[in-house]
Amino acid sequence: MTLFLELVINGLSVGAVYALIALGFVIIFKATEVVNFAQGSLLFLGGFTISEFSDDFGFFPALLLGVTVAAFGALLIERVLAIRGSQASVNTLAIVTIGVDIIIAAELVRRVGVDARTLRDPFGADTVSFGGVEVATSRVAAIVVAAILVGAFFLAFKYTKWGIAMRASAEDPEAAALMGIRRSRVSAIAWILAGLLATVAVIFLVAFPTPG
Repeated sequence: MTLFLELVINGLSVGAVYALIALGFVIIFKATEVVNFAQGSLLFLGGFTISEFSDDFGFFPALLLGVTVAAFGALLIERVLAIRGSQASVNTLAIVTIGVDIIIAAELVRRVGVDARTLRDPFGADTVSFGGVEVATSRVAAIVVAAILVGAFFLAFKYTKWGIAMRASAEDPEAAALMGIRRSRVSAIAWILAGLLATVAVIFLVAFPTPG
């Protein structure tokens, strides 16, 4: 029974991380109808930034910097797509994100090389006990953080002006524009949030004691 509970919690934690990554995909698709194949590179970019600066500044300042860099990188991708958006279909723009993903990943792999990297996250090898079941703290944190973020975004989509504007833009862009909704702003915010979510996800992927 103990082993079963451990496997369940481990599975939930991995699923929680995948949920954060998937949420980034969904936000962008809802706002722009573009499938962002560069989401993995945003995750890589955020993690790389944290690993570069965590030694000098500590984990939390490096995390803030990683979120900023990933969000800015996502915004740059959005601007590239916006420039081409008036001339291309959403399928073409999705293919463009594949090219962007290859470029970013290749450059980051070149910089990382064969060195083993760490984010110096605060979890370490710490564990918590639930009725005799020992679980890595990072896995529990992943479940909690993912639940909070998914719940927050659900409420934002349903009740905030931005969420309503995003849903309106996705359902009928022309009608939304006539109602005064600036689709470019909605799109930019969606990409920035996707970069943020990617960085949060990579923290737990790296912190997990095993890939899961």
